[in-house]
Amino acid sequence: MTQIISALSEISDRYKALFVDLWGCVHDGVRALPGAVTALQTYRQTGGTVVLVTNSPKPRAGVRDQLVQFGVPDDAWDTIATSGDSARAAMFRGAVGEKVWFMGEEVRDAGFFEPLAVIDNPVQITRVPLDQAEGIVCCGPFDPMADPAENRPQFLYAKQKGLKLLCANPDIVVDRGETREWCAGALARLYTEMGGESMYFGKPYPPIYDLARRRLAELDRMVPDSLILAIGDGIHTDISGAMGEDIDSLFITGGLAAAETRTADHPDTKALELYLQKEKISPRYSIGKLR
Repeated sequence: MTQIISALSEISDRYKALFVDLWGCVHDGVRALPGAVTALQTYRQTGGTVVLVTNSPKPRAGVRDQLVQFGVPDDAWDTIATSGDSARAAMFRGAVGEKVWFMGEEVRDAGFFEPLAVIDNPVQITRVPLDQAEGIVCCGPFDPMADPAENRPQFLYAKQKGLKLLCANPDIVVDRGETREWCAGALARLYTEMGGESMYFGKPYPPIYDLARRRLAELDRMVPDSLILAIGDGIHTDISGAMGEDIDSLFITGGLAAAETRTADHPDTKALELYLQKEKISPRYSIGKLR
């Protein structure tokens, strides 16, 4: 059974680095969560390193700008690893060809196609209509409130052409304030269910953890996995991914699973136990909210 804690400080001295999810943990898609910010600031003051590991399809610079908008201060984190950067690297290496059909929001996801200097001899990516595409790049739905099933006609055509779908954000849903929105992961799941091939680069898949470790190395901090704690509210992304990497995890029950775990300030012990049994996932620790 998971160990329920009341504050990060109860266990933080066991770890030299944190891999921290953003949405639902550090901010709610609208504003910073003060308790989480204070907890991360305190952890860094004791010498720990905070890597923000997010399934955002944005490049690292775009997430940094977003943190400023939400009011997350710079002294609450050290570096950022995004599924967007991991997916962009694959795209510029030609994972879905040179001519791609783009799914996402034009303004919000525009940075995805910015050049990536770390790739040698990148392919020249051109955005084209679906009937001219060699592959699909999916940062999210065109309308995050629309049922993913609305994309079935396009996906049927794409599957028949044998197009691969590059998913830049494996999250199924996210809560923006009090509003739940669909993410790219819901579209990739649908495409896979229809017989298409989807490629994932965020949590819970290995590429983003490799990127997070490289971000630590860039800071000259070589931390073994045994001294890393992954924190997040996504049981099938943050927690499942950490388990796959053999990294300890702290489950934020008051995020996406707040209703199932009956979390107000703290999770209901029995509800949490039943939820984890149902999902067949075992985080080492659980807490209502990061604080």
